[in-house]
Amino acid sequence: MTSPLQGVLASLPYQTGITTRQISAENPTGEKGKACPWDPNPDDPNLVHSRPAMDLGRGWKVHPFIQVKAGETVVLADIEGPGSINQFWITSDLQLYRALVLRFYWDDEQEPSVEVPLGDFFAMGHDASPHLVNSMPVVVGPYRACQSYWQMPFKKHARITLQNEGAQDAQIVAYKIIYKLQPVPEDAAYFHAQWRRSITRREHPEHIILDGVKGKGLYVGTYLAWLAFSRGWWGEGEVKFFLDGDTELPTIADNGTEDYFGGAWGFSKDGRAGTEQVFNSLYCGLPLACVDDQQGPRRFSLYRWHLLDSIGFMQDLRVTIQALGWWPDVKYEPLTDDIASVAYWYQVEPHAPFPGFPSLRERWGR
Repeated sequence: MTSPLQGVLASLPYQTGITTRQISAENPTGEKGKACPWDPNPDDPNLVHSRPAMDLGRGWKVHPFIQVKAGETVVLADIEGPGSINQFWITSDLQLYRALVLRFYWDDEQEPSVEVPLGDFFAMGHDASPHLVNSMPVVVGPYRACQSYWQMPFKKHARITLQNEGAQDAQIVAYKIIYKLQPVPEDAAYFHAQWRRSITRREHPEHIILDGVKGKGLYVGTYLAWLAFSRGWWGEGEVKFFLDGDTELPTIADNGTEDYFGGAWGFSKDGRAGTEQVFNSLYCGLPLACVDDQQGPRRFSLYRWHLLDSIGFMQDLRVTIQALGWWPDVKYEPLTDDIASVAYWYQVEPHAPFPGFPSLRERWGR
């Protein structure tokens, strides 16, 4: 059935007849009637949660999570299409989420369309300061319960992997992927996400959020994990979108970092610099403003989802942000700050190759 209405609630009565499946540690293939098949066996290294279920037997939470050892890559999902991933939930006991790398592959592609450290994908990029996120497509609940509601259609095949590049094993990785097996329109665009990090330079204090995108699509979101090294205001710079052949000048330029991410006047809660007010909303937020550590840089998390105001492009796309503060003489101060970003977009495949993914040392957080 096709809904005559648009919107999450309006379309629900018109979704009958769709086949829904869920992949998790209890059902790694998502097959019908194949969940929870294990008998408790404490001697099985793959069933490390067996002992609590010994008195209850099969079907009583024998295999609720997996382990991902140091240096190991595991396949979280391997799905034959057509279909669409509707929700992705994951958490781990490993404290360094920057050591865990998510990759999504669509159809027959050899290179990923999503390549992001685990925490950053869910707008929680500071391992030293985990926090909540309460938005429409991304939610982080207590404690580090990472949830994505980005809709991800695929025509032939979907594969999701998780790589542990750290020195410690992830003893617990619990996850679930809810998807529907359904026809996908031929012109449907595919979900993409890319992570970048740079330390801006005073001579040219610009961080590249996204570059090298070729083809037709929609830009739908930005996340920044920002480390501010200076004491003053850090967010005076503009976010710029270079669209479809733009070179020197962009087509879209937002007039300030706080303006782009949904705040004003420096995110101030009392009109004074250095008093950023944490907030979450459906489409934008500052879910972390860690300013108490006098010995280290201040930490900020910022997200902006272009759900009702997506930015379309027909040929190519480049997105940048400036790192600017103020000199005492009321001129812009170029800043040397540490900025990591995730860009989220949809585009028609094939996509241009991503830059080489940074090593763990290059991703290391503060």
